[in-house]
Amino acid sequence: MRKGFDGLSGLVNNELNRDPQSGDVFLFMNRKRDRLKVLFWEGDGYAIYYKRLEVGTYELPDSQSDSIQLKADELQLLLSGIQLSTIQRRKRYTNKKNSI
Repeated sequence: MRKGFDGLSGLVNNELNRDPQSGDVFLFMNRKRDRLKVLFWEGDGYAIYYKRLEVGTYELPDSQSDSIQLKADELQLLLSGIQLSTIQRRKRYTNKKNSI
């Protein structure tokens, strides 16, 4: 958790092969999952949100790779400490051309 703006944007660019200035939000956690950094581009510069939990840990959804994609509401739930695996989504319309 020592990396700053340049280190985190370099990880996004080189390790994830993503553009850190794309408007996406990138999360980084330590191994104990009690600290979290969020990197995002605000149009005129990077911003970092850093949080250390006093009690408990963050839970990530199951994934086979080092990176996962979350929707905005899932990110909010993750930051609030809600277990994503127990959340049940109700059926909604999705545009097949724009779905991920």
